[in-house]
Amino acid sequence: MTARIYVPGDAGAVALGADRVARAFADAFARRGLDVEIVRNGSRGMFWLEPLVEVVTPFGRRVGYGPVKARDVETLIDDGLLEGKGDALSLGDVEKIPFFAKQERFTFKRVGLTDPVSLDDYRAYGGYKGLERAIELGAPATVEEVFNSGLRGRGGAGFPTGIKWRTVAACPPGQKYIVCNADEGDSGTFADRMLMEGDPFQLIEGMTIAGLAVGATKGYVYCRSEYPHAIAAMNKAIVAARRGGYLGSRVAGSDYDFDMEIRQGAGAYVCGEETSLLESLEGRRGLVRAKPPLPAHKGLFGKPTVINNVISLGSVPFILAEGAKAYADVGFGRSRGTMPIQLAGNVKHGGLYEIAFGVTLGELVDDVAGGTFTGKPVRAVQVGGPLGAYLPRHQFDTPFDYESFAKLDALIGHGGVVIFDEDVNMAHMARFAMEFCAVESCGKCTPCRIGSTRGVETLDKVIAGVDRERNLAIVEDLCNTMKLGSLCALGGFTPYPVMSALTHFPEDFGRGSPLSVAAE
Repeated sequence: MTARIYVPGDAGAVALGADRVARAFADAFARRGLDVEIVRNGSRGMFWLEPLVEVVTPFGRRVGYGPVKARDVETLIDDGLLEGKGDALSLGDVEKIPFFAKQERFTFKRVGLTDPVSLDDYRAYGGYKGLERAIELGAPATVEEVFNSGLRGRGGAGFPTGIKWRTVAACPPGQKYIVCNADEGDSGTFADRMLMEGDPFQLIEGMTIAGLAVGATKGYVYCRSEYPHAIAAMNKAIVAARRGGYLGSRVAGSDYDFDMEIRQGAGAYVCGEETSLLESLEGRRGLVRAKPPLPAHKGLFGKPTVINNVISLGSVPFILAEGAKAYADVGFGRSRGTMPIQLAGNVKHGGLYEIAFGVTLGELVDDVAGGTFTGKPVRAVQVGGPLGAYLPRHQFDTPFDYESFAKLDALIGHGGVVIFDEDVNMAHMARFAMEFCAVESCGKCTPCRIGSTRGVETLDKVIAGVDRERNLAIVEDLCNTMKLGSLCALGGFTPYPVMSALTHFPEDFGRGSPLSVAAE
């Protein structure tokens, strides 16, 4: 029987040398005349252990080794790697590593287990059971199943997915579209990339179910150009799904037609906003559209369109396969199901951690991530990308859910958690938020275009110590104008990091600390 080892082809693992490790194994096996299949799987999401090599032993046990470098390969083989032996770099059963064992993997349950572009692998691990059930239920019942699950948009806004689907399904019959927003541009986020690279069929299945549910026959994945590995994996999987009868006419032997393709963005952060994304898909410059009309009524090419994030659509196969109740029974408050949380920044154990809503921020930062890489105290955490608020230590008891964060004037966003140690200068981070907005603004609305530019100039004066109180008052006024007057979330959310930094870390702006102010 051919032996099998897994070496991740995930971009994060590749950046740490996984391609060199795979080549070293291939060369070593060839020299020794060993019949070994090397599968380029997705990452398990524990980046401090990458490249993480897994071996299927003759007894069917799966044993991990990591982090492996190309120079380790010969020694590992000599020590009995193919039998799961050897102490060097051995991790034992990967799924028993505490970081992994404590997760609740709904959306990422196959990532790292399978060959991402093998349709047979996907089906062997439960793939397309969701589509089969959707076909059995029919379109209206499928929409209600997603609504009853409580699934909310995982792209940042948290809008109920079922309501979007209901709205498009209620539009008169005719051309409709499913658009997947894979323009993952937030700092510290990589869940979309990991799913597309590690389990692309899951996104394809989710989009197909969405098409069946609302009466759409065409889908587009709008993916950022910085994700060549994800684009390649998606294109291979689409070809395989089409050949297997899961895309095209009469999908999976049903009466439904659905096909899809990948479109590559040009690197504009603002195209993560749904209407700007539509403009780009239609071949125009990515400018935000005023709403109404909503994309659900008049979206891509003027037709009713469902726009969902990768993780939202990737959650759908589980919901249909296991039932809405199985998904809705997990979570916290109005935030149902699981969230793939991405731990990044100055972090000891960075990676992807899928868990039910309700875990506290402190548990994520201290217990799961293990604190900072430098070993210094955590001073601040930014959740929700470059437009997310900075949260100080005294707010770490906050449950990770939409409503709890909203009460703090903060965002969950796409689930990115970026950790900073005590050396961070929060005035500089506030300036960065304004500069980021100024650079990435589409320029259509004045509050975003001008407000962010004036914000950079004014914060430069604050940092230089020029008339601080007067200039800080201007910053606060700019933030208020941007929050209330911007056309989209780029300008509207930029005040979150700026005002949270100013509120919780005033000493970095030349003001007294929160404790000294309270004492006075």
